[in-house]
Amino acid sequence: MTLPSTMRAARIHRYGPPEVLQIESVPMPTLGPDDVLVEVHAAAINVVDCKIRSGRQAGVVRLSLPWTLGLDVSGVVAAIGTSVRRFQVGDAVYGSPPHTRPGTYAEYVAVAADVLALKPARLSHIEAAGVPLVALTAWEALEVGDVAAGQQVLIVAGAGGVGTMAIQLAKVRGAIVTTAARPSHAALLRSLGADKVVDFEREDLWAQVHDLDFALCNVGHGDRERALQAVRRGGTIVSLVADIPTYADRYGPTLGAVVAGARIGAFLVRARLTGRRAFQLTRSGGGRMLRRLAPWLESGVVRPVIDEVFPFEQVVAAHRACEAGGASGKLILQVR
Repeated sequence: MTLPSTMRAARIHRYGPPEVLQIESVPMPTLGPDDVLVEVHAAAINVVDCKIRSGRQAGVVRLSLPWTLGLDVSGVVAAIGTSVRRFQVGDAVYGSPPHTRPGTYAEYVAVAADVLALKPARLSHIEAAGVPLVALTAWEALEVGDVAAGQQVLIVAGAGGVGTMAIQLAKVRGAIVTTAARPSHAALLRSLGADKVVDFEREDLWAQVHDLDFALCNVGHGDRERALQAVRRGGTIVSLVADIPTYADRYGPTLGAVVAGARIGAFLVRARLTGRRAFQLTRSGGGRMLRRLAPWLESGVVRPVIDEVFPFEQVVAAHRACEAGGASGKLILQVR
C-alpha cells in the first residue's frame, strides 16, 4: 500500500472559539515500533475536545501548538510498527488514543497499538467512533464502584455520550438504574434500560433518590455534593467533573487548575469522613478493555447512540453543536 506524503488535518494554531479550527495539509504521522497508522474513517466530537480547544484546560492539558484534536477513532490499519503483532494492514480497528499525541481529526493518525481493538463487525465506522472514550469512561466508573446486580444506581445525566453508555453497562451488570433527562430524551433512555427517568426540567432529581449504592456524577460539580446525601454509607460516588473551565475563567488556567484540584481533594475527604467511597475519575484502559466490551457490542446488548454526523469539512459546525449541548449520544465527524 502506497501512502501519501501529506494528509488533511483539522488543527488549532491558538486557543479560542470553534472558528480557530482549520483544515490544512500537514505531513503524515511518524510511526514508532509499537505504533499503528490508522486511516481514519470517523472520529467523535467530545466535550473535552471543546474544553481543550478553548484553552480552558490549558492548566492541565499542555499542547504544543499547532495541534490536531480528537480522542476517538474508527478506521482501517494502513501500516504497523516493527514490534506490532496484534494487527495487520487492512484490519478495521477503533480506539481512544490519549491527548499526548496529535489526534484523530485527520485523514491518518498514528497511535500506540495497545489503545486499539478490532472494530466489532456489527458496527459501522460511524457507530464505532462513538464508542471508545465514553465506553471506557463508563466501564471504569462502574468497575471502581463495584456495581452489581440489584444495586440502586444513579447516572446523573443520562442522555450524553457517557450517560447512554453507562446506563447500558449498568444494566448488563443487573443494576436498577435511575437517571435524569429532558422529556424528549426519556423514551430513548428507557429503551437503553433505564428503570426510572426523572424530568430534570420539572423535578428535583435529588428529591427522588435516596439510599443509593452508586452515583455517577457526570455533569456539574454541585451534583457530587448532593450525592453525599443520596448515597448510603458504604456506597460509592464517582465524579467525572473537575470543573476546571469554571475556575480557569475565574482565576486563569494555571491557578484555576490548582483551585479545582483543591476542591476535588476536599470533596474526597468529606466523602470518606461520612463513610462513602468517592473517586475523581479520568478515563484509563484501552484496547484490552474494548476487547472485553466486544461481545455486548457484537450482540447489540450495548449499542452506541449517535445524535448527528458532520462531514469533515464541517468540523467547526460540529464543535458549535457540541458546545450548544442538548445532544442525545454522540456527535461524529465523518472523515471518509
